[in-house]
Amino acid sequence: MQPKKTTKEEYQKCVNVVVEYINQHLGEEIDLKSLAKISNFSPFYFHRIMKAFLGEPIGTFIVRTRTETAARLLRYSDIPIADIAYRIGYSSPSSLSKVFKQFYGISPLEYRNNKNFVIMKPAIIRPDLELKREIKNIPERNVIYIRLSGDYKLNDYGGSWGRLCQFIFEQKLPMGEAAPLCIYHDDPKVTPVEKLRTDVCMVIPEKVAPKGEIGFKQIPVGRYATFIYKGSYEHLQAVYDTIYGKYLPEMECTIRDEASAERYLNDPCCTAPEDLLTEIYIPVE
Repeated sequence: MQPKKTTKEEYQKCVNVVVEYINQHLGEEIDLKSLAKISNFSPFYFHRIMKAFLGEPIGTFIVRTRTETAARLLRYSDIPIADIAYRIGYSSPSSLSKVFKQFYGISPLEYRNNKNFVIMKPAIIRPDLELKREIKNIPERNVIYIRLSGDYKLNDYGGSWGRLCQFIFEQKLPMGEAAPLCIYHDDPKVTPVEKLRTDVCMVIPEKVAPKGEIGFKQIPVGRYATFIYKGSYEHLQAVYDTIYGKYLPEMECTIRDEASAERYLNDPCCTAPEDLLTEIYIPVE
């Protein structure tokens, strides 16, 4: 028997709370009993429900998230390997090395020193790509969001945005920013496509209570390298490769281990692909 929609949505809300906690506490000891308490699921059902929604056991999810974070920091920063290990919750560099080898078949040091080693897809650097760039301090923002899983190119962004707008209408809330904001938690070069996570967000002026699939969170104040890209969404992967491989080193930026985001400045339904404007946010120190 299929669960009622409201039940599934309530489960999703609780799963979102757990995942957000994990994202914000990778460098700390994450106790599964505490996660079960945060989720409001009974300990008996917690692991079953999390596995059903995440597609893998919660412990595997935590280890994979930490290891993929390490891979990004190794490739895109100069942070010492020992510091990376501690920042993502490992007690020693050797502990990180053991897990990293299990995931990718190469040690963290070998991966950092071998720029030609490809975990998944090769980088596409476009030296001729012109991007308007700027370092910004972004204030704290309230957002409502719907979390999607799977291929970034296949997500139903329009439908998710429509449901966020409907939520605003039904709750009689003040309308948020007109430009959609998407937070991308994973790098498709190190995360299997079916595990990619996206939050389709609307920035709103006040706090609201989450309901069903609609989550609420505050994005803390932070420093970002921002880029304006004009062109088809189809080429965004090459744009990111160029940002990480060319622009950030030129700007002497060190990335923070937080998710990147995109803001869409015009409507793809009535804009030619070559005229689409995307503002990209990369968290930096």
